[in-house]
Formats: sequence, structure tokens, C-alpha cells
Amino acid sequence: MNHLYTWLFFALFFFACTRPTDQGFDQADSLSFEKVDSLDLAILGDPTLVGVSPTMNRLAFYDFPSREFIFTDQSGQVVSRFSKKEDTPDAYGFLMEFPCFLSDSQIALAGMKGVYVYDLEGKMITKMAHPELVGSAGFMTFPGKGMKHLSLDDRSYLLTKSVRTRNTYPGEQVFYDSFRALELVDLEEERFLEIVPFEEGSQFLNGNGYYESDYAPSYSVMGRKLYVALGGENRLRVYTLSPAGASLDTTIHLQIPGFGKLPVTSREVFSKGSVMIKGSTPAIRNIHVVDGNLAIQYYGGISEETMEELEAIWLSGDEEKAEELYSEAEKDVNQGVLVLDQATLMHKGILEFPEGTNKRGFASGGGYIWMERLPDEENEEDFLRIYKVKIASK
Repeated sequence: MNHLYTWLFFALFFFACTRPTDQGFDQADSLSFEKVDSLDLAILGDPTLVGVSPTMNRLAFYDFPSREFIFTDQSGQVVSRFSKKEDTPDAYGFLMEFPCFLSDSQIALAGMKGVYVYDLEGKMITKMAHPELVGSAGFMTFPGKGMKHLSLDDRSYLLTKSVRTRNTYPGEQVFYDSFRALELVDLEEERFLEIVPFEEGSQFLNGNGYYESDYAPSYSVMGRKLYVALGGENRLRVYTLSPAGASLDTTIHLQIPGFGKLPVTSREVFSKGSVMIKGSTPAIRNIHVVDGNLAIQYYGGISEETMEELEAIWLSGDEEKAEELYSEAEKDVNQGVLVLDQATLMHKGILEFPEGTNKRGFASGGGYIWMERLPDEENEEDFLRIYKVKIASK
């Protein structure tokens, strides 16, 4: 079973659900994704769109095979690149969360060795150790999902996923009682403040055990407002941020058709020091604030029955068939983008991913969404096309 989930983790990077095309931006409902522009990144490898600077003057990509960050301008022209895969004093170690732009000339990222700030040439500006030593961790990466930069009282802060173990694990009640999803990082004082617990009424306090991917945070920030959803819990929580922490304002139950329920797991399954991720379960995968809208990316999940069938096939030794059937099951997963009005939190519509775009996710910046086009399956290509997209009313 562990082998199957390991494969499913990597499958998130490679499986596409639709045939690529430059068409298909018309959608149902009162909203639509409207393509405004596009750019091509002409580079060999397997680049993933990481983020877009607020000015839209810089785009960041990460190439998994070379473990290299690549930075371009709005036209797709490469302006700089760097890699820290060697054992150097300023290497961040295993990448734990995609970076965010602090400006057009600096990024911040989280690795196993700490939180780092680099310029776009790879020169280290700041290194901050994690509040606790990271022994083991598991992460799923999606385009445009990573750290956030914000300002509070004219000071610069980061929001990043918390990796504290607090000397406990998901088999113990104290893990759930002491859990915090995020770290608010004061860049000036290099101080970490853990925020966002499992709030009262959260399903993660119900006595069951949960995998790391079940409660992995998706979050976005605008001004002092923090928008958070935890994994397969279809609730949006809105907090007000201050240097002292985060106070809960509102909880919204998200009405998402086809959004499944997390499987029930006994706490006896978990052991101290181990981390397991499931890529098949329902999850809110990302949140973006875009031009007065909250764009909430969701994945409805594959049923437990189907996953049990796939597990049996995998354990029988027919790994190729299990992979093929998993790819087919992915095509039937209900996934898309729920749109809420940022000011009122009222439902505005649900959008499907445009045909031929990467359903793993997208980035946002400058009031736009930035989507990867899937490569042509029939013709070999040596570039990655990025669409600049807006959410438009019909």
C-alpha cells in the first residue's frame, strides 16, 4: 500500500485529464475564464509555474529534474536562474514549499534546512532556522501553491506551512489539540509565530486519525485578511492578521458538488516519525485572491472502493495496469474552481478548468490567473506555454 501511495504522489506531476488545445475558454454559469495573453518559456526540462510577482514583471518556474529555479519576464524571456542542489552553505535542502516573490528581485522559500531569502541570481540574503528540527516531512506540490508575502504595520512578513511536530504525531489526541497549520514569520526579527488551529467543530477533532494530506493548508492573504481551507474539510475560514497572530472572523461551509468525504482511519495506523500522503482524497488544493474574487481550487477525490481495487491490482504485481486505471479514474474526478466574492463571501459560480490546461493548478499575480497549457501529446515540444487569464462575467 505504501508503494501505491508513493506512486500516486508522483502521478500528481504527470497525469493529464484532457487533450491539449488552445481553444475551450467558454464555460457554463455566469462566469468564465477569459484568455487575455500568453507567453512561451522556451526551455527543455519539466518546468512548473511557481508564481508571478505582483507587478507581473517576473515569473518563477521550477524544473524538477535539474532542481533549478528559472525566472522570466512577461514575454517568457529567461532573465536569471539558479540551483542549490549541491551541498553548499546556502543550500535550503529538500524543497518543502514553493517560493513567493518579496519583490521583482528577491524570493523567499522553505526547505528542510529553514526559510531562505535569495536574489534571483541565487545569492542568499537571509537564512532562518525552523522553530523545530525537521526530521521527516511529506509535501505535494502544485503550480502556484506556496509561501505568501504580506505587510503588517509597515513590517514585512511571510506566511508558510508549519512543520512543527510538537513531539507528537497523528496517532495521539494531543497532536490535534496542539496543531497549527501556518507560521507567521517576521522577517525583521526572524521570529516564527504559529497560527490557525483546528477550530471548534472541525472534523479533525473527532477522534479519527488523519494523514498529512487530509489537513494540508491552502491559504491566501489580502491586506490583513487571511483565507484558509484545510485539506478535505470543505470549510473556508477567514482570519484577521496582526503581528500578534490571527483571530477568526468567519467560517463558510463550501457547497461543492461531487466533493467527497475523507476516509475514516484508525489512529492505530500511525506511528511516530512517519509521514504519509494520499493524492487521491478530496481536498481544497489552493486559494487565490484575484481581482475581487476568491478562486478556490478543489479536487473531489477518488472513491475508497476504487482505491481498494487499485491497491489489490498493485499488490498483485500488475503495476502498469494499476497506473493505467488510476489515470482513468482521475478523468472522472470532479475538480474545478469555486468562485466567491471576496468582500461578501457570496457564491458567484463554479468554473471548470479550460480544456487543455493543467488541472494540477495555476498561479496568480497582478489581478490575473496564470495557467499552464498541457503539452501536445502528438508532437514533441520544447516550450511551456502560459496563459494569462481573467475571471470574466458573461
